Amino acid sequence: MPRITNINDFKKAKAEKRPISMITCYDYQFARIIAETEIDCILVGDSVGMAFAGYSSTLPVTVEQIIYHTEIVRRGAPNMFIIADLPFMSYHVSVEDTLRNCGRIMKETGANAVKLEGGRDFVPVVEALVKASIPVVGHLGLTPQSIHKLGGYTVQGREDEKRKIMIEDAKMLEEAGAFLLVLEMVPEQLAADISAMLKIPTIGIGAGRHCDGQVLVITDLLGMDDSFNPKFLKKYANMHGMVRSALQQYHEEVVARVFPEEKNVFK
Repeated sequence: MPRITNINDFKKAKAEKRPISMITCYDYQFARIIAETEIDCILVGDSVGMAFAGYSSTLPVTVEQIIYHTEIVRRGAPNMFIIADLPFMSYHVSVEDTLRNCGRIMKETGANAVKLEGGRDFVPVVEALVKASIPVVGHLGLTPQSIHKLGGYTVQGREDEKRKIMIEDAKMLEEAGAFLLVLEMVPEQLAADISAMLKIPTIGIGAGRHCDGQVLVITDLLGMDDSFNPKFLKKYANMHGMVRSALQQYHEEVVARVFPEEKNVFK
């Protein structure tokens, strides 16, 4: 199947009912491997703060960090569609600040689009970015940058009023010009209803089986952290165990003078 190369390909995939595969990645080596697969697109998420930097939330992530990681992902996957996350407070102060930050990200990284969290409060921001020819991905449901406001990493949209608000926000983001919408940790039926209602595709993470596509963080699906086991996650490998075993074997062979071997030395 042809890989997604522009925003129109997302709408085409939805029209053809072809599920979209998205992966969150932050580094050159993994990006190179992803580029060898048929995965549709890469998100350079502000989750880098937790997955790579060891922060307890995404809040400390800066524009400079997003630029750095997006740039190196682009080098690893030069021909893939790449979306860069907008970190906390990079689009909250003013439209002018947002345009300035997004301009830097697009110019310095080669990203194809940016993603921001939130609904109706950020419609003017989305409109301004689209007007400036910067493609925008929306994000509703569990929005990690609002973790203190939400009171934790919990499913969003179970109550009737919150369900209604999320549906309205989804419509507003689409009308504002977003070409894609991420739905995180929402009830499956709500995600299905939003997906059916919108013309733009939805990408789910913990949003059930009826979104137009799915996204997972690469270190999560590879099982790099054996203590992280949310319900929505499927681990396709146990890299934590494999890496730990390899490192332990390396240590033992160094101590036993088994490594380096004859074939590892220069004459």
